[in-house]
Amino acid sequence: MTKAIATFAGGCFWCMVKPFDRYEGVLKVVSGYTGGDIENPSYELVCTNTTGHREAVQITFDDEIISYEALLNIFWRQIDPTDSGGQFFDRGDSYKTAIYTHSEEQRTQALKSKEELEASGKFTGPIATDILPAKPFYEAEEGHQNYYLKNPAHYERYSIGSGRVQFIHNHWEGEK
Repeated sequence: MTKAIATFAGGCFWCMVKPFDRYEGVLKVVSGYTGGDIENPSYELVCTNTTGHREAVQITFDDEIISYEALLNIFWRQIDPTDSGGQFFDRGDSYKTAIYTHSEEQRTQALKSKEELEASGKFTGPIATDILPAKPFYEAEEGHQNYYLKNPAHYERYSIGSGRVQFIHNHWEGEK
């Protein structure tokens, strides 16, 4: 087994765990904060949009079973990549999308996947998702971990009510 790390900011981290959690080779998905310069930020502090941090998920995976490229494909299908102001109902810097790369190889693959999505014509606007070098990742409070399992009814209402579910359905229906 070869363990690797991938870090993605896709708006509300509650909605970014479940899509990755179900794949063979994904060993762990952790909700947290990254991209800013304040050490050990809290949820309340990150929500002020003054820390530079974004809500994100850090995925530990076995790259002999699931590739980084496959994770990128999953990521793109969970977000509105053209939204530069946040995601769905969640607005502000802490909800902006980003791919945080942990190596030059990841950076190259992320840039290629972004270029391919842009060229696909699937979206009318430019792809706004940032590709940035990984910075320290701070695990979110326990109540935010695996939220879809701990609070399934609220998670379901939130993911539908935010517009995320409908957006994904409208843009990716029938695609793998």
